[in-house]
Amino acid sequence: MLDQELDLAALIGSRICHDLISPIGAINNGVELLAMSGATPSAEMDLIGSSVSNASARIRFFRVAFGSAGEQMVGRAEITSILRDIYDEGRHSVTWTPLEPQPRNTVRLAFLALLCLEAAMPYGGVIKISESDGRWTLDAKADKLNINDTLWQMLDGMNAVEDLQPAQVQFALLPTNAKKANRKISQQISAEAVSITF
Repeated sequence: MLDQELDLAALIGSRICHDLISPIGAINNGVELLAMSGATPSAEMDLIGSSVSNASARIRFFRVAFGSAGEQMVGRAEITSILRDIYDEGRHSVTWTPLEPQPRNTVRLAFLALLCLEAAMPYGGVIKISESDGRWTLDAKADKLNINDTLWQMLDGMNAVEDLQPAQVQFALLPTNAKKANRKISQQISAEAVSITF
């Protein structure tokens, strides 16, 4: 993918996320106002509330992973808030260990790598994200992994998959963005563990 095409795709991702976050926030505010007005709690309202919260968290995550990125810094509190809102009640446990703010471009690489690991762990598992001397590592462990060799070879710079599905786009974007940031992706896969380093 040409750099110009990649930048355009990132701008489109940012625009979509930016335009969606306001109406979703408005729905969430409406649910909160209903609760404050003394409306009788119901399973329907709980479902709407949890769905809106999940949608908002995913948009915040996607804005970083798929949106335009630069060297502006993203604080630990914002990063851990996004990860907590997405993963706390799901099958995956994700721990972000770096304490300092990080460049948005680096966080984007970490989020794309996280999506790759999530795809390999359909039944859940534990993921730890760490950094040492500028080198990032995402370690994942699960009782059962589902590794699509063709997709994982893309991380090594192998030929792109012609029939790539929307849910697999991170496997194309991670190596492309890493190359643009002068970083090399490496991976290790075993029976119950997989790691990505950049």
